[in-house]
Amino acid sequence: MAQEKGNLSIHSENILPIIKKWLYSDTDIFIRELVSNATDAITKLQRLDAIGEANVPADEAYYVKVILDKEASTIQIVDNGIGMTADEVKQYINQIAFSGANDFVNKYKDKMEAGSEIIGHFGLGFYSAFMVAEKVQIDTLSHKEGAVAARWISDGGIEFEMDDSDKAERGTTITLFVGEEGKDFLEDYKIRTILKKYCGFIPVDLFYENAADEKKPAIEVSEDGEVTKNEPAPINNKEPLWNKKASECTEEEYKAFFRSTFNDYNEPLFWIHLNMDYPFRLKGILYFPKLKHELESIEGQVKLFSNQVFIADNIKEVIPEFLLLLKGVLDCPDLPLNVSRSFLQNDGYVTKMSGYITKKVADKLTGLFKNDREQYNKYWDDISPFIKYGCIREKDFYEKVKTAVLYKTAGEAYLTLEEYLAANEPKIGKKVFYVSNRQQQAQYVRLLADQGVDAAVLDTRLDSPFISYIEGYEEGVSFARIDSDLSDVLKDTDVEANTEEAEALTVLFKKALGNEDLQVKVESLKTSDVPAVILLSEQSRRMQEMSKMFSGMGSMPPDMFKQDETLVLNRTNNLVGMLIGMAADEARAEDADMICAQLYDLAMMSHRPLESEAMNAFVARSAKILARIAQ
Repeated sequence: MAQEKGNLSIHSENILPIIKKWLYSDTDIFIRELVSNATDAITKLQRLDAIGEANVPADEAYYVKVILDKEASTIQIVDNGIGMTADEVKQYINQIAFSGANDFVNKYKDKMEAGSEIIGHFGLGFYSAFMVAEKVQIDTLSHKEGAVAARWISDGGIEFEMDDSDKAERGTTITLFVGEEGKDFLEDYKIRTILKKYCGFIPVDLFYENAADEKKPAIEVSEDGEVTKNEPAPINNKEPLWNKKASECTEEEYKAFFRSTFNDYNEPLFWIHLNMDYPFRLKGILYFPKLKHELESIEGQVKLFSNQVFIADNIKEVIPEFLLLLKGVLDCPDLPLNVSRSFLQNDGYVTKMSGYITKKVADKLTGLFKNDREQYNKYWDDISPFIKYGCIREKDFYEKVKTAVLYKTAGEAYLTLEEYLAANEPKIGKKVFYVSNRQQQAQYVRLLADQGVDAAVLDTRLDSPFISYIEGYEEGVSFARIDSDLSDVLKDTDVEANTEEAEALTVLFKKALGNEDLQVKVESLKTSDVPAVILLSEQSRRMQEMSKMFSGMGSMPPDMFKQDETLVLNRTNNLVGMLIGMAADEARAEDADMICAQLYDLAMMSHRPLESEAMNAFVARSAKILARIAQ
């Protein structure tokens, strides 16, 4: 054909999406786009061959090659796909934003089989080449009978030249003449990393060549006469595990895929294999890794693909936020490679897909709970942060899994809320007593355990909002930390109250501790071993915690809610009973004051840590008491 020059035809209504996309995207996207286009070119040819519109040898080996030549400052993307005629180059390349993929689908949609995939939806991917290249050259030969190879060259993406090409093989070669801004992409390691990231699972054999590598002979013969063929190996896995049926996958295959995909050699607990065809198409595998208790340390990773081409990690518009604590892959063929987050947020298809994923995860958990409770109990410590966070974030998720939410107890039992209430409601009503620090609150745990009541262990920062959430949805159920309330089950109702004695003890402790504001209460406990405990009402403590949390944001002073602690003295304890008599004896009054202070600190230490000054005083006082005993 005669040489031709001209300006690229830019559709003005489409130039803004181009600017937005390439202005804010990672530069390495260009490799994904060009390899995806090459894959599309092969897919198109395969479809045409299947419907009799193309003549391809039966043993055809399709491929995409990426060739790096640092010395020449070029990157080439080569395919043996459908190719283009000169007229098609003019139509698909010179008119920016004219989607060749869409045009192809519209032309052959009646003859194409269901599930036929063409990756490029916007027709913009090719122009990502100009993010790193000063000049781009296309050499292409169409599959059509008698076609003439065409060459297209553009400097900067505005003006172009077209002429015949010397390309002799069907397909397309795109050569990027990399400029100064793209020189980082001339490094072997960087290209390999990008190809693995974006194209590690494309459905066509992908080869990578570095022109700087020494070429091995095609055939090598060892000294003993053994013949070895040095055939290049694809760098991708074109048949990823998620494309198989769950019934065809072994446990070892799932674990191996997890290790290779996430470079994580900690075995996952279990996994969910997703396969949906209607009303949307979705395949994938979600893994439950061993989670730690604090959300800040949890690093999940859910990779989103479109037709086996990587889009991005952890796109919360597609994947419910709480599921991002997991690790996995999701392949959504109906999602375009280039799509704005505002589109995803407002797309009904994406909303339905998100709901489906949530349901499948919930079904997996409840199924495991019902069918293998013993194993589910063993998983609970690892998966509880995920489930609790999911309940808080997604009401629908909570409704689906609430019967499988467990509460680990101080007695090492794993109980549902229903089971906990059934065991304890006759003694404490619809209340769940819990500990936030098993060691520090061990005395309270023992007091309840002696009466046949087991406390739940809720010791992470996530548990505070979680129990508030449960209280809001489970009518009549309340949670109380074990040091917030003295349950009636602990009190000895056979011992009559003594108002005069209670008043005397109150006066004595206020004086001994030098605190007239001290709240003192005298009770008769069933156990005589414990002289005193400190109580802080659940509501007061929650308000204090909220104050501390919001004080860090500057919206609330940290001391807005004062400590509302009450010292509860046990009348049935012999030491407490002796104190009034000791205080009346002038010779033992100092001992009485010292014992009051010691009992208060002992009670406080089971409630919360002592301040440094109080701890120093406690240690000194302990030594003094021991010295007096030894006299």
